Amino acid sequence: MNDSFDDHDDPTQAELNQLICQALAADELPLPDRDRLRARLHWRAAASERVEAGWITVRARGGIWRSVKSGVRVKMLWEGPHGSSVLIELAAGASLPVHRHASLEEGIVLSGGFELDGRQLGPGDYHLSQAGSRHGRITSCQGVVAYLRGTSLGHAGAMLGELVGGLLPGAGEPPVTISAADGVWETIADGVESKTLYRDGDMVSRFIRLQRGAGLPAPRSDSDEECMMLEGDAYFGDRLVCAGDFHLTRVGCEQAALTSDHGALLFVRGRMVGASS
Repeated sequence: MNDSFDDHDDPTQAELNQLICQALAADELPLPDRDRLRARLHWRAAASERVEAGWITVRARGGIWRSVKSGVRVKMLWEGPHGSSVLIELAAGASLPVHRHASLEEGIVLSGGFELDGRQLGPGDYHLSQAGSRHGRITSCQGVVAYLRGTSLGHAGAMLGELVGGLLPGAGEPPVTISAADGVWETIADGVESKTLYRDGDMVSRFIRLQRGAGLPAPRSDSDEECMMLEGDAYFGDRLVCAGDFHLTRVGCEQAALTSDHGALLFVRGRMVGASS
């Protein structure tokens, strides 16, 4: 982890705080009203801080990009128990070598595109590789940025193990690819749709699409809930998460309702008790 995970370092939030303070200072409220307003703001801030304890949010403009090879760099989002969650960027013409996955890996193309085993993947496409499966060489002609979870990237020892495993025979289980235009959307609430991508027991990976003004109540889950905001923006409780931001609610932490003023599309991975998708 690094300090960029701390929401207090977000320059957008700092600007917003300054604007709020300026607006409050300009109001000529009677002293009792000012005291009541100040008390309510302090109470709301303390309540939000209590709810958000243990949450991890990595902003699109935050985090640290590190080079892993020529033309390839990675931004660590979270080090999970079964591989890491990262953003990976390949420059035009860059590639990744043949490798064998140590853990189940999921990926979503955020921008650009790449070619894998003769198949072209573009923005919004989802790809899953089972543990033990062998990936051919990955190339990108135009450059690509993708979100990966369950990857060894960022860990030298694990990466070496996957490269060595790629030299062994056997392809393992075939991958699963769902293009942005494929799959079935199911209405799960007013103005909210869900598209299931992968289910492993009661663990579900899915896209959730919220229309303007729509929302979902706080889920009840006994697992980590991992989210990548793909389009638009939404509130997790009082915390605004925008396109390109990563958000994680750790198991045991208090969860919050999900709402969107402008509409949103996000990837969610977690044990969604009572989910219909």
